[in-house]
Amino acid sequence: MNNSKQRIAQSKLCLAPLGKIDARTQFGGYSLAVEKIVFAVVAEGELYLRACEQIQPYVGAGRMPRLIFHKRGMPVSLNYFRVDEALWAQPETLLALSRSALQCAQQQSQEKMENLRVKDLPNMGVRLEMMLRQVGICSVQSLRAEGAKRSWLKLKAQHKNLGINTLFALEGAITGRHQAALPDAVQQELRDWFNHAVKSCYE
Repeated sequence: MNNSKQRIAQSKLCLAPLGKIDARTQFGGYSLAVEKIVFAVVAEGELYLRACEQIQPYVGAGRMPRLIFHKRGMPVSLNYFRVDEALWAQPETLLALSRSALQCAQQQSQEKMENLRVKDLPNMGVRLEMMLRQVGICSVQSLRAEGAKRSWLKLKAQHKNLGINTLFALEGAITGRHQAALPDAVQQELRDWFNHAVKSCYE
C-alpha cells in the first residue's frame, strides 16, 4: 500500500499539467481523476492508464500489460494498461499518453451523459420514467428544466395518490443524490412546499 501511495505522489507530480489529480480507492487500488473523470488507476504500486488509441502501439508491443484483479476468486480484466519503467523514464511521452487517456475518458463521459435516460438517474426506474413520459417529460434535460416541483405537480394531476416520497425522488434525481441523502434543509423546504401544495388541492 505504501508503494501505491508513493506511486500516486509520483504520478501527481509528473502529470500535474493535466490539472488537479484526485486519488480515491477503487478496484482494490486507487483511481486517479481530474474533475471526477477517471483516467488512470494505481494498483500494487503500479500506474495503469485507461485505454485509448494512443497507447495501443505500446499494448501491441507487449510493453503495457492489462490490469487484472480478482473478484471472488475470479480474474477480471479492465481496460487499464501498466506504465513500464521505460515510460517513466520518458516523462514527456508519459504525460502525452496520460493526456490522451484523460481526453478519451472525458469524451466517453460526455457521450454517456448525452445518452442518459431518466430511468438511469438516482431514485428513478422504468415505471417512474413512463409516468413522466406520459406528462410530457421525456428526457433528463426536460426533467431538469421542469424541476422537481413542477414535475411532481404534473404527475399529481394524473396520479391522485402521489406522495412526498416521489417529490424527494425527483429532487434527488435532478441533483444526483439518493433521496435519503438530500440535505435536511432541502427536505424541510420540500416538505413545507408539499404540505402547501396538497392543502391547495383540497381548497
